[in-house]
Amino acid sequence: MNIQSLPKRQTRPPVIVAIPARNEADRIGACLDALDNQTTKPDAVIVLFNNSTDDGEMIVRGMRPRFDLHVVAVDLPPEAAGAGPARRLAMEHAAQLAGPGGILMTSDADGMVAPDWVQLNLAGLLAGADAVCGRAIIDPAEATLIPRHLHDDDALEQRLAALLDEMASLIDPDMADPLPRHTEASGASLAVWVSAWRRAGGIPPIMTAEDRGFIAALRWLDARIRHDPAITVVVSGRTEGRAVGGMAEAIRRRIVRQDEFTDDALEPAADALRRLTLLARSRAVWATHRPDPTLADDFGVPSEDLQKALSRPFFGAAWAELQGKGVLSQRRRVRFADLPREIAAAEALLTQLAVRPDNLVAA
Repeated sequence: MNIQSLPKRQTRPPVIVAIPARNEADRIGACLDALDNQTTKPDAVIVLFNNSTDDGEMIVRGMRPRFDLHVVAVDLPPEAAGAGPARRLAMEHAAQLAGPGGILMTSDADGMVAPDWVQLNLAGLLAGADAVCGRAIIDPAEATLIPRHLHDDDALEQRLAALLDEMASLIDPDMADPLPRHTEASGASLAVWVSAWRRAGGIPPIMTAEDRGFIAALRWLDARIRHDPAITVVVSGRTEGRAVGGMAEAIRRRIVRQDEFTDDALEPAADALRRLTLLARSRAVWATHRPDPTLADDFGVPSEDLQKALSRPFFGAAWAELQGKGVLSQRRRVRFADLPREIAAAEALLTQLAVRPDNLVAA
């Protein structure tokens, strides 16, 4: 059965929270206290200690929260001791406890979820979403220790991301994820039905960026993914992190020298317009089986390749294949130095879309 056709649920299923932790003795207590102070309590929380050498496990075992608390300690080999494998294993334990009709939620051991975190995630899933992504916000106190220029860079990145996402909402609307929404896919705040989690293959067994990889796998299956801006978790703004390739490493690197390129999810505004236009046209062909005579040429691919991709049972799988072909095969990135220009370009395109959407998209 297509994930997109899953029925809405009206009753409260088991909610199990999975927290991977590694040497978080100074923060894990606050993380669990935040979960204990929820307006809607989780049924259980699993804390999986991955190659920890501090007192975190002892601290957790001494806590007495108002939910079932399960502690798992593992020593993974060095080649598998990253955040991705740890989250995958923590959520596997949680899935076994939740059962096939249950819900999995996950956050980070250095995070403090908002009091309505479980409630809002649960509401999104019961409303029909297969997965819900929340927003990670850097601890305000620790944010003051980060140089001003990093905050300025981040604000520009977020501005361009928001503009490109607004373009997406106009050109290829997603009824399961209407505005207002955000563009994050962070392991600090993910919620998903066990059934959808299993169909996507669980958290991918990669060292980092497992959160983005998981959401990509759900998209491949046409899952309904909600990005709710009201769901938040406060995370550390430290520069000495626990995961290779994580936020702390990026902050530390950018303090010394600005990266040349922004996040790889961003692209020039004109490129985004072309990509989104081809996305909407491809989706229409896939959904209606009505031919688009110029689509193959506009993609720059042989018509048989286009037809083969669009014959896949899931549009997400078709689109993933098409993005690696023709004019979309080389994704240009945005330099930090070019952010003001690209923001202005995106704003101009949005103005034109609002006035004459059909003409602009056709162009």
